Amino acid sequence: MFRTFRGGQSGGWRVTSLSQVTGEPLPFMPALSVTDGNAVSLPLIPSRNSWRLVGVPSNLRYTERGEKQQLESVQAGLGRLEATSAALIPIRKSQAWWDLTQEERRKIFEDKSHHIASSMRFLPAIARQLYHCRDLGEPFDFLAWFEFAPVDASLFEELVGMLRQTEEWAYVEREVDIRVVKEVLSA
Repeated sequence: MFRTFRGGQSGGWRVTSLSQVTGEPLPFMPALSVTDGNAVSLPLIPSRNSWRLVGVPSNLRYTERGEKQQLESVQAGLGRLEATSAALIPIRKSQAWWDLTQEERRKIFEDKSHHIASSMRFLPAIARQLYHCRDLGEPFDFLAWFEFAPVDASLFEELVGMLRQTEEWAYVEREVDIRVVKEVLSA
């Protein structure tokens, strides 16, 4: 199932900030829509009024059985009522990252950067889903989607700050940080 994130003039999430962390930015759009589907729509012609990013959830990579079980036992699902704040962080890693073997990437990801172990303390407050898009011809390799309650915003900042200090992040050549809040429909 594909997940499409579309920045535009309307959507279920209001964009509160869009920051270029490294590499080429995305244009600011006031809203973000998030949709699921079994097919990717025709490519969006780049415009000043919208952009579209598509990814697909996949199996957990660089994760060992015990880590997977531990993650599953504590992580929250997406769509919780209290999780009205979210972040979409599209990331593209360098060719040097992809030239490494799976084993070498695992060593950097967990053995050196402690991505999983260090992130455990932020669960279940912060729900997350990683979408893969490298093999779809998209401009990013991953779309990291996080949802959290507004009261946990500082916890999310701590998580993102910690991850950006790891050896793994030395391989990131493009990253955009998009913060959103859920639009509430009035009756």
